[in-house]
Amino acid sequence: MPNPAFLFAALGLIVLFTLIQLGALQLAFGKLGLDPQAGVTLLFVSLMGSLVNVPLFRMSAEGPEQPLPEPIRRILSHSQQPFEGFTTVAVNLGGCLLPMTFSAYLVMHAGAGLFDYLVAVGFVSAVAYVSSRPVPGLGIGMPVLVAPLAAAAAGLMLDPEHSPALAYVGGTVGVLIGADILRLKDVRKLGSPVASIGGAGTFDGIFITGILAVLLA
Repeated sequence: MPNPAFLFAALGLIVLFTLIQLGALQLAFGKLGLDPQAGVTLLFVSLMGSLVNVPLFRMSAEGPEQPLPEPIRRILSHSQQPFEGFTTVAVNLGGCLLPMTFSAYLVMHAGAGLFDYLVAVGFVSAVAYVSSRPVPGLGIGMPVLVAPLAAAAAGLMLDPEHSPALAYVGGTVGVLIGADILRLKDVRKLGSPVASIGGAGTFDGIFITGILAVLLA
């Protein structure tokens, strides 16, 4: 069975081409001050980077308290290394490092105040933490639309003139903090050999969060 990372990348590519045809991506990147070529380049690099995980450390972990459903167990048995009592924590290039870099660029150049960015990130982080849940054997899951709505609302309330940048930074960084970093304590009970911050399974969530938050703001 194909590696899940490649499946996510292929699915993401299909979604991206669909969005491009609809003009949604051009609109979103235009609201962030990027020309179409720069936006597509950033998108392509992020998508390809989603296949790259950079290991940070590993921790001792437990198997899931409840047995995994048979379909999930079959998929995992073919798609990832077996769980051997520890979890390797990594960061994903396309789902974590690149969004953080672009967010830093927006903070420095998009015009909103630093305090507003901090408030937006803090608000979305809290929402993401409350609405996310550990999924044994897989990772951390959360409803797709919760974070974009929270990020867009934060941007519009804090600074309507610069709401797209606030929504993107608040949405992407907030999800990374609230649904990934603050949930690291739950990794020990997932029974997963690898936990990637911003990795496959959250890359698409972080990407969709950023785009939808900008479109809504």
